[in-house]
Formats: sequence, structure tokens, C-alpha cells
Amino acid sequence: MAAQFREYVLRISRNLKLSFLFLSCLLIGGLFFSRSEERNIGPSGFSARLQSGITLYRESRWPEAVAEFREARAEAIGPRQYTEALYWLSLAELSASDYESALMNMEELESRAPDDSRKTDMAYHRGRAYYYLGYYDEAIPWFKEYVDHSSDGARKPAALYWIGECLLALGQLDRARDIFTLVVEDYPDSAKFEAASYRLDIIKQRKVETELLALLKASHEESLRNIEDFQRKERTYDQAMNAYQKRLAESVNDPRLAEVENTNEYYRRKLEEAEARIRNLETLLASFRNENYPPAPDGGAPELPGKTDSPYLYERALRLRGEMQQNLDRLEKTDGGSK
Repeated sequence: MAAQFREYVLRISRNLKLSFLFLSCLLIGGLFFSRSEERNIGPSGFSARLQSGITLYRESRWPEAVAEFREARAEAIGPRQYTEALYWLSLAELSASDYESALMNMEELESRAPDDSRKTDMAYHRGRAYYYLGYYDEAIPWFKEYVDHSSDGARKPAALYWIGECLLALGQLDRARDIFTLVVEDYPDSAKFEAASYRLDIIKQRKVETELLALLKASHEESLRNIEDFQRKERTYDQAMNAYQKRLAESVNDPRLAEVENTNEYYRRKLEEAEARIRNLETLLASFRNENYPPAPDGGAPELPGKTDSPYLYERALRLRGEMQQNLDRLEKTDGGSK
């Protein structure tokens, strides 16, 4: 009985060991299979997404390419795949005009892979992103870095051209002209030759416009000065006229002016009377000289019958006329000065 029980226990023990071994094999196999599936599915999913994104990128389907590269970044295994996805994602975002996202991914790419072989190439693209965002001062150093370190002769004139565009946007016409001239003279076969030549014509036209505007401004300022001078003289003339009219009105209403006018009229009338008397006396004397009267006893003027005082009246009339003429001249001068 004891022997049978012992055999039964041994049989159960062997079965348990076999079951445990079987379960262990199943567990290890499952783990191995899952790891194998993960290794097979992960890389193939990333590669498919990356290749699909590159195809869309080359077809200029930028938004779809951005979506594929973001999926590839999410499925990337290891830093190499991740940085590869970042590189293509930043280029697709730049082409899709999502410049801020492109710059963020470029900065992350530089921080994760500072020694990446495409670092110089990314400098060119970062310069473009800054240019399109309007950060011209920030864009110039990136283009310059590309020009200084790149060995790609085909893209170097393009980087120089973008430097000229930044300078032109900043209003530095002379420096921009030098850069565009360098592109035209040193890279006549480049794709940027025509664009650089056109920019040179634009700069020349702008300089002419600037000079014309300066001349127009100077002419306008001179015209304004002339207008102000004319207006100042006009105001001075108006003030003088107003003062004169005021003085004239006061003179018309001044009683002293009426008294002066009355005095002048009195002397004019006296002068006219004196001149009339003188003319009468001259006529009378002329008639006396035409007659033969004997001379006076003392050798003086001949004695005129009943008119012996005529020469004396004549002299008095002359004196009177002279005095009146002097008085009239003096009053007229006084009258003119008062006016």
C-alpha cells in the first residue's frame, strides 16, 4: 500500500515538472516572439512612414509630408531615427510655411545631434525661416555661416542672394548692392543671376527716387520759407495800411485840420487878390510908359497926373505877394507833414 502511494506521488511530481517545463517554454517562446515582432514591426513602420513622407515632399505635397514625418518621428526607435525624422520634418514644415514649427524642430535637431553632418545645410534653412518671419538681422548670420563653411558651390550664390535680400529689407541699399553685384559678377551661371540683376536695378531706382525726394523736400522747404516771408510782408503792409487809414480818419475828424484848411484858404484868396492888383498895376504902368510925361524935378519917376502913388503901390503889392507866398508855402509844408 505504501509502495503504491509513493509511486502515485512520484507520478504526480513528474507530471507537475513536465507541466511547469511546458509552461516555461510557452512563456519564453511568447516573449521571444513578441520581441521579434516588435523588432520587425518598429523599423519597418518608421521606414515606411519616412519613405512615404520623402515621396510626398518631392511631389510638393507639403502638408501630407508633414503628417507622415510626424508619424515617423513618433515611431522612431533610437536617436538616429528620431533625428532623421526631425530633419525631414523641419524641411517639410519650412516648405509648408510653418516657419515657427520648423525653427523649433531645427533647434531640437541641433541640440540632439550637434555634430550632424547636415549642420551646415541646416544653417541655410534656418536663415530662410528667419527671413520669412521678418527677422532679417537674425537671418544674416545663418546665411553667412553657410557661405563660410559650405562646399556646395551651387547653393552658395543663393545664400549670398538671401543676404542681399535681408540687407535690402533693412534699408541698407549700399551693402545690398555690393552683395548682389558679387552674385552677378562671380556667379553668372547661377539660378540667382537674373534675380540679383533685377535687385540691382531696383536699388538704382530707389537711390534715384531718394535723391528726387531730397530735392523735392528742399524745394518744398524753400517754397514754404518764401510763402512765410510773403505772408509776413503782407501782414506788415496790412498793418501799415490800417495805421495810415486810422491816422487819416483821425485827421479828418480833427478840428485843428479844419482850422489849418481855413487858414490856407484865406491866404490863397489874399494871394489871388494881390496878384490881381499887381496885374492891374502892371497894366497901368505899361500905359504910363507909353505916354511922354516929363521927368520929375529930382530925376525920379515922372509925375503922373492924379496917380503919383502908383509905383509905391506896385512895390507894396510885390512885397505883399512875396509874404503871402511864403506863408502859403509854409502852411502847405506843415499840412503835408501832418498827413
